[in-house]
Amino acid sequence: MASNDLDAIIYKLTKGPWRKYFFLAIIFLLLLIIKPWVQIGAGERGIVLNFGAVQDKVLDEGMHMRVPLMQEVIIMDVKIHKVVTDAASASSDLQDVALSVALNYHIIPDKANIVYQSIGVEFKERIIDPAIQEVMKAVSARYSAEELITKRPAVSAEMQEALKARLLINNIAVDAFSIVSFNFSKIFTDAIEAKQTAEQNALKAKRDLDRIRVEAEQTIAAATAEAEALRLQKMNISPDLIELRRIEANLKAIEKWNGVLPEVTGAGAVPFIGVGDSKMK
Repeated sequence: MASNDLDAIIYKLTKGPWRKYFFLAIIFLLLLIIKPWVQIGAGERGIVLNFGAVQDKVLDEGMHMRVPLMQEVIIMDVKIHKVVTDAASASSDLQDVALSVALNYHIIPDKANIVYQSIGVEFKERIIDPAIQEVMKAVSARYSAEELITKRPAVSAEMQEALKARLLINNIAVDAFSIVSFNFSKIFTDAIEAKQTAEQNALKAKRDLDRIRVEAEQTIAAATAEAEALRLQKMNISPDLIELRRIEANLKAIEKWNGVLPEVTGAGAVPFIGVGDSKMK
């Protein structure tokens, strides 16, 4: 009885007015199963495989159609990624150096199919990390430990250029590179700090010596100028100048006199300046 009912339902769907809707539903289900389209998101590229063979065409962002069963599309991320890597190396003066660097990189979009074909999706572990390790060790070995500190921008630029050249061969572009930190042994760090302290003390002593020398030169210059002024004044003293100064002094005394003669006479009395001399003349 149940079988008869199912046959009746199928007959109504395939022969009755619901026939076209039934076939549309079947087609929709088949499309969902085989999925003949693919959507590529922002910052992604599609790698087309025909029966597993990588094709030259790289799919851009958006909706694309594919041939079911024959074609497969692999999505690859081509956005900028960041990796922080630590490495242990040695400087040119054989000091142990622990470095930490940060690298920003991305897959060249139109070469994503080549990257997938030659490296796969694990390019970070296979290519980027080993390249960073090798470049960090090679570059740091060309600088002394002290130069790694004092010439840090140059060291960073050299590492970045070396990584660009190495990764570009594998179609990976370097966007930015920076040295996060340099770490040395405690003995070397203490030696560097002691050297810097000694240099700062020596520089301070030199500045103090320069200041003392300048002050001494200023004092000598002032004394020389004063001695020269006294010499010139002495050269200008003459009997006429002495007489002129005496007359000027008498005139100033007369201007200050109030017209009253002193009441005290005797050996200790103050003479009336210039009066006697004037009468005698």
